Amino acid sequence: MFSKFKVSEILILIITIVLIFVSEYYFVILDQPMRAIFIGLWPPTILGLLIYIILKRKQ
Repeated sequence: MFSKFKVSEILILIITIVLIFVSEYYFVILDQPMRAIFIGLWPPTILGLLIYIILKRKQ
């Protein structure tokens, strides 16, 4: 399944998953919703950049 992905793409996906869990940790455990929202906004941005890079590579 992961043979279609490059190592860098898998690494970026892992980083985004970790960021989601860190955001949840700040929101639920540490009760810091503003910091959780700030951290939680990074995974969609990173995934958007990943999609952009993949699409540019295919052209």
